[in-house]
Amino acid sequence: MQGLYEWLIARGDIGFIEAHIHEMDGFGKCDRAHFDALLQGCSAGAMALDAMLARHLDRPLAQLSPVEHAVLLIGAYELRHCLDVPYRVVINEAVELAKAFGGTDGHKYVNGVLDKAAAELRAAEVAARAR
Repeated sequence: MQGLYEWLIARGDIGFIEAHIHEMDGFGKCDRAHFDALLQGCSAGAMALDAMLARHLDRPLAQLSPVEHAVLLIGAYELRHCLDVPYRVVINEAVELAKAFGGTDGHKYVNGVLDKAAAELRAAEVAARAR
């Protein structure tokens, strides 16, 4: 999330941002393959992910806080590409990130947007859970 936040704010070189994050304390505990997939996938696919997210937003993307935007990108990427992770887990992790780094009620917004995105991207999984 921190790497995407930096990318959204500065629109810098993703390779530089990735190298910077790799140097941070505690990075060794990270699942590097998943981190790389998220950072590279979200930045490379941001236009498509943003277009999908925009269908579920109540405001323009430009009005989202960079933290909420980064969290929503991660959630949308995982909903679309990490099918081995249950959609409820994706949403829960995004909500926890928003609680830890975002504004007071940002986690509620993230939850609502990703819940709608899950219904679109994982319709069968969502329907099966509803039964």
